[in-house]
Amino acid sequence: MNSNSQPIKLFLLVAFSCTSLLVSLTPVQGKPTPNRSDAKTTIAQATTYNQPPIPPGPPPGGRVRGGAKRGEVAACPVTKPDLTALVPFTEEANSVINVWAQTTVERPSWFFYVPYTKDSLYTAEFVLQDQDSNEIYQKAIALPDKAGVIRISLPTTAPALAVNKQYRWFFTISCDKEKNSPPTFVEGVIQRIELNPAIVQELQTTEPLKRYAVYAQKGIWYEAITTLADLLQKNPQDAALQAQWRNLLASIRLDDVAGETILPETP
Repeated sequence: MNSNSQPIKLFLLVAFSCTSLLVSLTPVQGKPTPNRSDAKTTIAQATTYNQPPIPPGPPPGGRVRGGAKRGEVAACPVTKPDLTALVPFTEEANSVINVWAQTTVERPSWFFYVPYTKDSLYTAEFVLQDQDSNEIYQKAIALPDKAGVIRISLPTTAPALAVNKQYRWFFTISCDKEKNSPPTFVEGVIQRIELNPAIVQELQTTEPLKRYAVYAQKGIWYEAITTLADLLQKNPQDAALQAQWRNLLASIRLDDVAGETILPETP
């Protein structure tokens, strides 16, 4: 054996040991944790509103866009977008539009895009009727300072919505002080339902954005839009929430009002 081979072997052994030690001391870099914005974006992309079927019985009818009754000319000036109810609607083969959605709460909130402002001196009114067309709530609504999406909430002084009952709502704007010309209006039907206890438990123990996703996927329109609107008003610059709001309104074919500002609720 060559006498020079022993020092070479010793050198290689020491070098290998040092390399192994360095590798063992090098921290392992894990996968980056998704930030909150990424999580919001993922939920936004995954969430879709599932429109439930219209319940049996006479179709609800209604109108999601403003305008007078057929054959009449409204006094209100034409705007683009027009007065719009932010609610789902379906168009049947006979051109009948059905405006109908569900809630789970006794006193929900409605959202409307209003193109007219208080400077116009027009008058607005919200009315709620029971299944027998009895008026159970009526309120004069102050028009906003600027065009945008307004919220109208059923107050504690109004009768609570009963489970499995349908109610018809109207939002009307009168532009003729003399009331010789018809107003512009939107209308639809709301029905309160009960969720099963498992879903209720899930909603009580999850954060608002995921709660919104559950409502949307279960076809609970009024709580879906209210939850998302609350989040947006608290975080108006949040791009992921803005994207979800646009997606939600696009899912019910109201893309043209998806970029309008959600205005603060007035008492």
